Amino acid sequence: MAGRLLSRALGTSASLLPSAGPASPCARSIAAVHTAHRNHSSHSSSILQVSQRDGVRRIVLNNEPKRNALSYAMLEALGTALMPSEDAKRDENLSCVVISAKGKVFSSGHDLSELRQPISSPTPKELFDLCSFVMQTIHNFPVPVVAQVAGLATAAGCQLVASCDMVLAGESARFATPGVNIGLFCTTPSVPLLRCISEKKGAYMLFTGEPISAQEALIHGLVSKVVPDDELESATNSLVNHLSGLSKEVLTHGKVALSEIAKEKSLESAYRVASHYMAQNAKLDDCQEGIDAFFGKRKPNWKD
Repeated sequence: MAGRLLSRALGTSASLLPSAGPASPCARSIAAVHTAHRNHSSHSSSILQVSQRDGVRRIVLNNEPKRNALSYAMLEALGTALMPSEDAKRDENLSCVVISAKGKVFSSGHDLSELRQPISSPTPKELFDLCSFVMQTIHNFPVPVVAQVAGLATAAGCQLVASCDMVLAGESARFATPGVNIGLFCTTPSVPLLRCISEKKGAYMLFTGEPISAQEALIHGLVSKVVPDDELESATNSLVNHLSGLSKEVLTHGKVALSEIAKEKSLESAYRVASHYMAQNAKLDDCQEGIDAFFGKRKPNWKD
C-alpha cells in the first residue's frame, strides 16, 4: 500500500499543480532535464548535488560563488531532484528529503542578473512560474521535506525554507525578504511565508527587508528547531533517522492529509477532511501493526 501510494503521488504530483500539465513550460523545462538525469541514487551537477541512501534523499545547493542563488538552472535542477527516479523501488522506500547548502549562505534568492534589462530568455514570468512550480512540488511532495539551514536565507531562499515541512536551523542562521529595498517586492516568497508566520510579522519582514534571527524565526513559526551551529548536521541526522524508522505508509498518508486539511477554510470542513483521513489511516496494515505492538509492548514491524 505504501509503495503504491508513494509511487502514485510522485508520479502525479506535477499534474496536481496549477499550470503544471504536460504543456506547461515549467513542466517541460524540468522534464527535459529530468530525462537526462533519471536516476537519483547518486546524481551531482556543478550547482546541485543529489544522493539517496537508506530512504533519505539529500539535495545540496552547491553554488557557493553565487551564494546558492535560485537561478533558472538551479530551479530546473532542484525540480528534477524532486521528480520520480527510474528505480521505482527507490521511490517506494523514500521516507524524507533533506535540502541543505554548501557555504555561509543557504540561498540568496533569485539570480538578479537574470532580471536585468534587456531580457531575452528566460523571461521574468518564466523564472517566477518555474520557481512557483518547484515550491508547490515541495509542498505536494508525498513525504516530509526538511530544510537544514546554515547561514542566510533571503528572498526566494527564504521562500524555499518556508515551503519545506520542517526546518532545522543553526543558531547563526538568518532569514529575510529584502526585495523591497532594491525595488522588487518579495511577492512570491510571501506565499509560503505568510502560511508559516503571522500576517503582521510577515508584513514587517516584507516591507522593511530586515533579517530575523533563527530564534525569532522559531518563535514566529518559520523554523521548527534551532541548534548550535556545530550540532546542525547531527540534529538533522537524528531527525531523518527517526523518520526513517517510521512507517512509510503512514508518513505518506499523513503528508497528503495535512496538505488537504490546509486547503479547508472552516473549522467544520477541516475536521471533516481530517476525520476521513484518520479513519482511512486506521485501516492501514501498519496502523494495526502499530496498535498490536503497543499492546504487546514491542517495537512495530512495519511491512516496508
